[in-house]
Amino acid sequence: MNPPPIPKRSPHTGLWVTLVILGACLGLSLLINIGLFAGRSFQGLEFAEGGGADEFPQLKERWSYGRGNVRAARISLKGLIFRQEEGGLFGPRIDKVRDILNQIRAAANDERVRAIVFEVDSPGGAITPSDEIYMALKAFKESSPDRVVVAFTRDMAASGGYYTAVAADWIIAEPTCIIGSIGVIMQTFNWKKLTDDIGIKDVTIKSGKNKDLLNPFQETSPIQLAILQEMIDDMHSRFKRIVQEHRNIPTEKLDELADGRIFSADTALDHNLINQIGYWDDVVQRTKELLNEESVLFFSYYQETDLFSLLTQVRSPLDLDASTWYDLQTPKMLYLWSP
Repeated sequence: MNPPPIPKRSPHTGLWVTLVILGACLGLSLLINIGLFAGRSFQGLEFAEGGGADEFPQLKERWSYGRGNVRAARISLKGLIFRQEEGGLFGPRIDKVRDILNQIRAAANDERVRAIVFEVDSPGGAITPSDEIYMALKAFKESSPDRVVVAFTRDMAASGGYYTAVAADWIIAEPTCIIGSIGVIMQTFNWKKLTDDIGIKDVTIKSGKNKDLLNPFQETSPIQLAILQEMIDDMHSRFKRIVQEHRNIPTEKLDELADGRIFSADTALDHNLINQIGYWDDVVQRTKELLNEESVLFFSYYQETDLFSLLTQVRSPLDLDASTWYDLQTPKMLYLWSP
C-alpha cells in the first residue's frame, strides 16, 4: 500500500509569513508614534487643587502594616542613585530621584504622617541626587518636633546610599548588610597609547589648557590631576561633615573609617555608623518607641497610571537624545561603591 502523498508547500508561504511580520512591526511602530504624538499634542498645564504637582504630589496610598491613627510612610531607595527615567517600552517612565523626593514631600505635607521609614538597598550613585534626598529627609524631621525618620538598610547602604541614611534619627541594618564606603570616586579611560598605535590623532580646539580635562586621547597632566583631586577632596570633606553631624564620631576616628572601605553590620555597629542590627519587626518596634505610641499604621505611596498616560509615555527603544549620549560617556564624581 502506497503512503498518502505529502501535501506540497505553497510557494507563497514564506511571502505571507514575511508580510505578517512586517505588518506586526508596522503596527508596533504606529502605536509608538501615536503615543508620542498624543503626548506632545495633549501636553499642557494641569492644575491640581492646592498647588503644583511637585509641590503637592498627588499620590495614592497602600496600607502596608499595623493600624492606628499615627501614620508612618515607607519610602524605598533601591539601586543606583541617578536622575534618569526608567521603565519598559510600554511602562511608565519614572525618575527614581524625583519619585523619592515627591514621596518625602507628600509625607511632609500630610500632618497625619509623623514618621518616615526610609528603606535603603543601594551602592550609591551621583553626588547631587544623594544630597537632595538627604536634605529632603532632614527637612521632614525639622518640619515638626514630633516627627522622626528611621532608616532600614537591607543588603547594602554604601557611599551615597549611606549618605542618605545618615539623615535618620535611628539606623537599623539587617545582619548581612554591607555599610560604609564613605568616599568619592571618579573613573574614566585613557585611549592615548591605543590611538597612537593605530594612527588615530585627536583634534581638539579649546579656549584654555584645561577645557578638555580628562580628554581620553591625551595624557592627563599632573596639574589637571591636582585640580580633580582638589574637587574630590572637597566632596569627601562634605561627606565626612554630614556623617560627623549625625553620628557623633570623633574626627580622628572618622578619618580612619572614611577611606572608602565597607563594613559588615557588626563592625558598623561597633563604630557607631548604625544604631542597631535587626529586621522589619525591630523597625516597627523602634518607630513606635521614637514616636511614643503603642500603635502605628505603616503605608507606602504609589503613582496611579491610567491607559492614556501609559500610551502617551510610549517611546522607541532607540529614542536617546544628545544629552543621554553625553551623560553616558562623561566621567562623574560619585558617592558610589565601585569595586
